[in-house]
Amino acid sequence: MCDTFEVHRSSYRYWRNRPGRLSSKELRTRHLIKTAHRLSNGSAGARSIAKIVTTMGEDLSRYRASRRMKLLGLVSSQLPKHHYRKAEQAHIAVPNVLGRCFDVKRPNQVWVGDITYVWAGKRWAYLAVVMDLYARKPVGWSLSLSPDSVLTKSALEMAYESRKQPNELLFHSDQGCQYTSIQFRQVLWRYQIKQSLSRKGNCWDNSPMERFFRSLKTEWIPETGYRSFTEAKEQITNYIVGYYSRYRPHSKNGGLSPNDKEIMYWKAYKTVAKNTCPLHKVS
Repeated sequence: MCDTFEVHRSSYRYWRNRPGRLSSKELRTRHLIKTAHRLSNGSAGARSIAKIVTTMGEDLSRYRASRRMKLLGLVSSQLPKHHYRKAEQAHIAVPNVLGRCFDVKRPNQVWVGDITYVWAGKRWAYLAVVMDLYARKPVGWSLSLSPDSVLTKSALEMAYESRKQPNELLFHSDQGCQYTSIQFRQVLWRYQIKQSLSRKGNCWDNSPMERFFRSLKTEWIPETGYRSFTEAKEQITNYIVGYYSRYRPHSKNGGLSPNDKEIMYWKAYKTVAKNTCPLHKVS
């Protein structure tokens, strides 16, 4: 046939072995994978990518996501596991009421808090975060150049106001002076919040917060830090409000983001409340 049509055999072989055109479904899948990878700031792995794409309306397994990430040249940046030291020394005045019972039944039942540091411009900035344990959702945060009680008070006040001043709340943290100071404990007393403190030198007593900071630093914050305090505040807020709360799947939530987990709870709560409403008497 090549001789009849005067076509070189090498040209025919090239035409026969040419890559096939991708289907519209495959193009959409790859586009969603790249979108999910970009939302995570290049940090999400195949498992997280698959869950994010699935919530976008396209069923995707972690294995299909992994193969397509290799084809697209997308990689994840996750640090290996770290071994922490353990200690058993409790605080003299405030016991460890939480006792590592991290599985709570409703929002605004247990909050946890902690502080970490971020390079901003030419010095360290300090970030305090308050997280609701139910859906692992950050509900209050504050960034400052001073790691003092004003920082932790600001984060707690933001959480308390944004969550519409909840009652019967437990707040857990480590034994840092920012959480044991008179100023901070006065805020807890004013809001009628019960306090719980980790044992000294035992980070596992507050592991959800440790895990959040690990995710923040490996998934979002550049290795060289931020160029200014303003940039650090803006980017960290984008991570907390945007990617982490709206899109990032969490294993504790069954693969749902913190926002979706809370939405499911409140929908179920309203349904139960409606069905258990007493009937009005008819005169």
